[in-house]
Amino acid sequence: MKMKTLQDLFVHELKDLHSAEKQIIKALPKMIKAASNEELRTALEEHLEETEEQLRRLEQLFEQFELPTRGPKCQAMEGLIEEGKEALEESMEDDVRDAAIIAAAQRVEHYEMAGYGCARTFAEQLGHHDAAQLLQQTLEEEKAADEKLTQIAMQNVNQEAAVGAD
Repeated sequence: MKMKTLQDLFVHELKDLHSAEKQIIKALPKMIKAASNEELRTALEEHLEETEEQLRRLEQLFEQFELPTRGPKCQAMEGLIEEGKEALEESMEDDVRDAAIIAAAQRVEHYEMAGYGCARTFAEQLGHHDAAQLLQQTLEEEKAADEKLTQIAMQNVNQEAAVGAD
């Protein structure tokens, strides 16, 4: 798809986010299964449900703009997920694995925050105010998920992983 206009770029961003969310939905159950910290597991389970809702929101936008959801696979998300998968396959203590899961999940969240922030800005510039509000809602959820992961890491996971290293 040639991108000649901001609208074209906006559609491209939506398709990229759609692909990313679908990949995340597939990857999160593996992270949940690998997590040993109960608070981390619960946060990931809750974020899986949230991600499914975020995908529905994106699909709502595709319907609104009468666009097909089909697009190229998000290569960046594929790489981030592959890195996280490799970390899960490493031999490490449970607490260290939990810290690795948090690090991988936060990389994903930061990619999503960048994507949703750009898409929201494009929507605002194009006058798609309803779309901008939906994208802002998802952006806020991604930021909250990132903050929750930081909180879990700082309050116990990283400390427990550090104690295990002594």
